[in-house]
Amino acid sequence: MTQHATRIATAHHAVTVLSQTNTVTDWMIRYFGQWWNAEPATAPFSGPLVTADVNATTVTTYTQNVSNRPHQETTYANTRMLYGRTSGHVVTAAQPSEHLAYRSEPGHLHIVGHETLPVCLAAARLAREVVRGQLLADGWSILHASAATDPDGQTVLTLGGKGSGKTTTALLLARAGWRLLANDRVFVRPDSDGIRVLPWPSAAAIGLGLLDALATDRRKPLWNENGKELKPQLFPHQLSEWLGLSLATEGRAAHLLFPHITPATTPAKTDDSRAPSAEDFFTAATEDRYADVFELLPSEQLIPKRALDLLSHLPHHSITLSHDVKDNTAFLTELLAAP
Repeated sequence: MTQHATRIATAHHAVTVLSQTNTVTDWMIRYFGQWWNAEPATAPFSGPLVTADVNATTVTTYTQNVSNRPHQETTYANTRMLYGRTSGHVVTAAQPSEHLAYRSEPGHLHIVGHETLPVCLAAARLAREVVRGQLLADGWSILHASAATDPDGQTVLTLGGKGSGKTTTALLLARAGWRLLANDRVFVRPDSDGIRVLPWPSAAAIGLGLLDALATDRRKPLWNENGKELKPQLFPHQLSEWLGLSLATEGRAAHLLFPHITPATTPAKTDDSRAPSAEDFFTAATEDRYADVFELLPSEQLIPKRALDLLSHLPHHSITLSHDVKDNTAFLTELLAAP
């Protein structure tokens, strides 16, 4: 049977995704291609491999292998996962409610599922985790921030907690002619010229109110019956194809923003003395979505003191934004153009 392949690479690190279904490998190109370099590949393949296929029989086999032996449980990507380790660093895992199962050994991770879409999602997630492990081992760290770059690659990092306005700030800048580098997380690493920034490819949860504003210059959030704002997930290629945003593959940290959104206000700088801190970085202890079940990450992840020091010396401002797109955009453009 024909095997399809996509190679995904960034900052000299890579993983190859293989599948008997070209939908899987095409998905990798759409998901990673405009942030990381993803393109069709041909054998021989070098480096780590992720194989992802639709095979219900293998799902059953892997699931029985893990459930019939001593195993552990965790929550992985918001879903219950069973997993067990054997000699030789082999890990077998299953997510029964998703009809997904896995077998991992050094250099090769096999994913199987009942349907194509869940397999695509799992393959994208774990291909990213493979490269993430390589980047962390190479001195990169993960910062909880959105990012947008100007034409020269100078990057504005926007930091803050959930709902603070990180995604809003990055999207407004991208709509004003900057390039979107990331909406929630970035990789950062100091070098002789400052701090390099790489994107963390992911779907972006964007409120329907903000999407409406990006299209019509209005911002009227839409809420469900529980009072939670409706936020569809847009994948990286949709940010480009649907919203017309340009995406960046790399940048260099130049400015930090700490926003707070107050609906009925005038956008302005505030007196808050917020500065970057260790809590703005993700570590193994603070990762809340992807437990390292498959042992893809370095065993020790320390707070990057030099990166934190360099970030602390960059120009930074605490700001308040409103729900008015034009006012916010004019304010951000003027603020970042100031010497």
